[in-house]
Amino acid sequence: MSSNVTLTAGIRQNLLSLQQTSAELTTTQEALATGDAVNSAAQNPSAYFTSQNLTNTANSLSSLLDQIGQGQQTIDAATNGLTGLTSLLEQALSTVQQAQQASQDVATTTGSTTVTTATVATAGVLSISVGGSVYAVSVSVSETASQIEAAINAVTGLGSAGALTASDHNGEIVLTANSPGTSFTIDANALTATLGLTTSATANNAVYGTSSTRTTLQDNYNTLLTQINEMASDAGYNGVNLLNGDNLIINFDAAGTSSLTIDGVNYDAAGLGLSTISGSGAGSFQDSTALTGAISDINDAITLVQTQTETFGTNSGVIGTRQTFTTNMINTLQTGASNLVAADQNEESADLLTEQTQQQLEISALSIANQANQSVLKLFS
Repeated sequence: MSSNVTLTAGIRQNLLSLQQTSAELTTTQEALATGDAVNSAAQNPSAYFTSQNLTNTANSLSSLLDQIGQGQQTIDAATNGLTGLTSLLEQALSTVQQAQQASQDVATTTGSTTVTTATVATAGVLSISVGGSVYAVSVSVSETASQIEAAINAVTGLGSAGALTASDHNGEIVLTANSPGTSFTIDANALTATLGLTTSATANNAVYGTSSTRTTLQDNYNTLLTQINEMASDAGYNGVNLLNGDNLIINFDAAGTSSLTIDGVNYDAAGLGLSTISGSGAGSFQDSTALTGAISDINDAITLVQTQTETFGTNSGVIGTRQTFTTNMINTLQTGASNLVAADQNEESADLLTEQTQQQLEISALSIANQANQSVLKLFS
């Protein structure tokens, strides 16, 4: 069984006022709790959606800022690698320079470093000059290379116990100085015209003896080149190695219309124009001319590394500028978004106090109206 309750106008008005005040109180409390005066589209559609768009743009830029930061780390890793390469190259340069200063056993010939023959066509004299002394080696018809070597080594002051040693390398006569700084010349005319021997090299070549110091320094040099290869390989960050040929693209906006492309380089030993040096003959560390060439190559490599360091430094500067710009832009967007919906804490606090007071008054008014109705009922008791 249902019954209808009729409220007086006073009670109804007080209830409506109390409901409205309660709603306003809830809104004010939410504004104080969130710091925003607009927390839904219903409160202010224009401000709410504009603020949301600005906030979303700021969030997108924040994601890009993370990517920009990772790009900066990639460049930093490559720059660290270049610093390490510079140090290794300087060590390699020092190694070659030490080899230049080390003593060597070298015999420079104006005829040939090697002489090839099956048998001598005609008899004659092989003239070998060492310093201010000239040694004559008689060569008979039909002598073989090994016999000529034996004749050279038998000459007092010249042979194996003297200035140089003649040895057989697969049918070739090789003359090697026995002490550092020794130089000698061979009569080229006697080789070709008189004796009919065939030379396997042109004038002013050199035959090198064994310098243990230079051999050790050559091994050290090759070890440094290996370290250069490994350092270039280890200079990557997050899967990107700018010293191993990888490129890096850093986007500065969500659409990708603003970006920076950083070209990688191949800076292993080969990429720097350097190669390992082996052996003990021409082109080795026993060859002073080869050492001079190695120094030139290393200096060129150092210049390449320094130039690339400057390039990466410029790229790093651009990235740093964009990081600052993006950070400031994010702050601008967030401030703008906040300004559209932010609550004035002082005003909201005053409103809260007013609404709480008003609520208490409305509750009191509702109680008074209810008491008035009860007084009427007492007339019928």
